[in-house]
Amino acid sequence: MTSDSETGGRVFFSSAERSLIEEDEIVLKTVGVDIGSATSHILFSEIYLERLDTRYIVSRREIIHRSEILLTPYSRDQDIDQDRLRTFFDKQYELAGLSPDDIDTGALILTGVAVRRRNARTIGDLFAAQSGKFVSVSAGDGLEAIMAGHGSGAASLSARAGVGENATVLNIDIGGGTTKLAVCKDGEVTHCTAIDAGARLITFDEFNVITHIEPFGQKYLARMGREMKVGDTISDHEKTALAKLMVDQIMAATKGMPLDGLYRMPVLPANASYRKIVFSGGVCEYIANPELANFGDLGKALASEIAFRVADAGIDYITADLGIRATVIGASQYTVQVSGSTIYFDPPDILPIRNVPVIAPEISIDDEIDSDIVSLQIKVALTQMNLANSDQPIALAVPWRGSASFARLRGFARGVLKGLADFAERGHPVIMIVRGDIAGLLGIHLRVEEGFLGPIISIDGIEVSNFDFIDIGAVLKSTGSAPVVIKSLIFPSE
Repeated sequence: MTSDSETGGRVFFSSAERSLIEEDEIVLKTVGVDIGSATSHILFSEIYLERLDTRYIVSRREIIHRSEILLTPYSRDQDIDQDRLRTFFDKQYELAGLSPDDIDTGALILTGVAVRRRNARTIGDLFAAQSGKFVSVSAGDGLEAIMAGHGSGAASLSARAGVGENATVLNIDIGGGTTKLAVCKDGEVTHCTAIDAGARLITFDEFNVITHIEPFGQKYLARMGREMKVGDTISDHEKTALAKLMVDQIMAATKGMPLDGLYRMPVLPANASYRKIVFSGGVCEYIANPELANFGDLGKALASEIAFRVADAGIDYITADLGIRATVIGASQYTVQVSGSTIYFDPPDILPIRNVPVIAPEISIDDEIDSDIVSLQIKVALTQMNLANSDQPIALAVPWRGSASFARLRGFARGVLKGLADFAERGHPVIMIVRGDIAGLLGIHLRVEEGFLGPIISIDGIEVSNFDFIDIGAVLKSTGSAPVVIKSLIFPSE
């Protein structure tokens, strides 16, 4: 983005040098990469954005090319094989008739057990660096569960189902190493959890000789009273028994029951009831099509058992149209906005800033604002989005309403400082995107009244939500506003 005198204060894409103010429709080429514990794939799309006042929104998306599904390659030391991945993705660019320079934006997502590999960060950096416009997301369990809940269509289904408890839809995303569960109601993910259960915790060749066992694969074997190692032969009976044991745990997790050492997140509400279950992830492909080829894992056995259990419980279920692609939220959506002029930022050289993830907690903005409650709500949102220990800054979406009295500003500001204390200690700026015309006041209050010494960015007039990533450009001298690019992960509505 540029904002010098030559541009006349208009907002430009630096890569295309197009004035967004003058264009009613923008077409962007996007790429989505999903590197999972079991499979990896890539999807290219064109997204069409239409101008709505000062912002651009996605009006439609067309898929250019979707890759075949690749079994995620690992080296002998069980690191992700980045050379084989690079070769695969380079080939997909060729098949799509595109080069990295053609891509306007994209999302790269590391999921499941793949996130735990020693070189996961290196892999993310490698592919994100292929295009400076990539949004690189290392999706931890909470974020992946939420993404799957939206990407599968379960969230939108819950919005269409009606009002009340019976409208609740559960998404079960079974991958290679983990199973994610997301409770969806009224179009939103209200609760989520994840457990260690997946198709590729144990893998074997065409002769049923075991080729790899993950640590949690060993735990399941131990619960069966079996000791097995690489090179041993696994029988069909043992595969079925393993699948039944994993499904026992998955079904228990749907009801919020305790599990011994398998939960990766807090449990779901106890004994909840669901109107419908949506299956996504690699295993769901076998539910939709049991005749698919076997990939030397427990996928078929898990699919058969989980579908039987859900049907036996009398719950309607469907498989996601995107199936295995539910969490490859193919493209990023660019939304271009211009902030209000009541902004605050300090030090002066802190802008521009790029690729900052947004959290949008349900913050209680009451007549009297309790700083402890605000702090707790922020910390809950950070945990749900797997950003509590992030080594990058985050942006806090502030749903301000009501007066900006000194007491209310103080209560909120102190809550923000408590909730983001760990980030401030690591030297990250406090970034607030305020819904309401008080960003300047709030920034000044943090600096002057609360004595916060760290960097501050506080802007208003911008609409953001969870899953968004933002770029904030240098302030436009002509208006006193800042250009903002919002990159949102796209979820299908159907």
